[in-house]
Amino acid sequence: MSIGSPPEVALDAPLARAARFSRVRDRMRELEVDALLLSLGADLPWLTGYEAMALERLTMLVLPADDQATLVVPVLEAPRVAHDRRLFEMRPWSEHERAAEVVAALVGKRRRLAVSDRCWAAHLLELERSIPGAHWRSAREVVGPLRAVKDAQEVAALRAAGAAADAVAGALLGGEIALIGRSEAEVSAEISGRLRDSGHDRVNFSIVGSGPNSASPHHEPGRRRIGPGEVVVCDFGGSLRFAGGVGYCSDITRTLVTGEPEAEFAELYEVLHLAQGAAVAAAQVGTACEQVDGVGRELITAAGYGPAFIHRIGHGIGIEEHEDPYMVAGNTTPIVAGHAFSVEPGIYLEGRFGARIEDIVIATEDGPLACNRADHDLAVVEA
Repeated sequence: MSIGSPPEVALDAPLARAARFSRVRDRMRELEVDALLLSLGADLPWLTGYEAMALERLTMLVLPADDQATLVVPVLEAPRVAHDRRLFEMRPWSEHERAAEVVAALVGKRRRLAVSDRCWAAHLLELERSIPGAHWRSAREVVGPLRAVKDAQEVAALRAAGAAADAVAGALLGGEIALIGRSEAEVSAEISGRLRDSGHDRVNFSIVGSGPNSASPHHEPGRRRIGPGEVVVCDFGGSLRFAGGVGYCSDITRTLVTGEPEAEFAELYEVLHLAQGAAVAAAQVGTACEQVDGVGRELITAAGYGPAFIHRIGHGIGIEEHEDPYMVAGNTTPIVAGHAFSVEPGIYLEGRFGARIEDIVIATEDGPLACNRADHDLAVVEA
């Protein structure tokens, strides 16, 4: 199922966050977690609307299962916090204090703790010294499955982000962005600028791989100039701020050729095109995540390109570019309505050329909803 015009994003952030706090506490009690400690990463802004800077100074939300949450934040960062007292208290700490001891005092006698995956090791080691006898686990076990299921506001935000990225992809496929004679870095810079012009607040990545570089999935755009008759893979995305200042991500990949493609590549691309469409169609509620990967991979393997498909077929997306759920062999988690993820098979012949097609898809009870509608056919551009 493809989308029409994206919906207007009208968000009631405080109401959404209050519901999230409630669901998190329920899951903490289910997992017997006494307190959740959230620092760097997406869990903190998902709950509070505040994104901590990656500093040597500790920022941490202390969320007990049985008491009020408190955001411990460096005093010089406190003005950046949109403090909602209905959700959490504020505890700014000054330079003469040890932040880990402030956190320890709020934790109290609680010892079954879950901490952010992205918390710096230096901070975690200090917390371990300040909270002796604690039993630690990953906060991802608590928050990950909750964040993976997007609510209506998050779905609207992802659809709007996808539509903005589509505008850039449409310009690329329509030949508005010149390729021949320009360096990969120059094309990447133009794509980045257009992402910002489309409404993105931040560009997360803008991959441009041409010729043999198109066979490198995460190629870093460089000085290589794009010539006629070459394959060009463009994978780009950014973040648009919606829910109270929190950004939601876009991510799209399209493959082009600068002139009529050779027969071998055209055949390869047709296999890829079929595999991507089949994998999107397989992303039904109740289907195991690994089956989405399996459907696309089976078609690619049957065509003789199995060893050239070297990565999973998809990753979850939301506040982060990559998050749960992952569409990969071994992930038997059933897809549920609200799961949002990429479907991006690729075929890469090292030293020659490669191709990838990527859309963001949201699972609904009515079937998979694609956030990207830019043309999937192989684009031939002459400019």
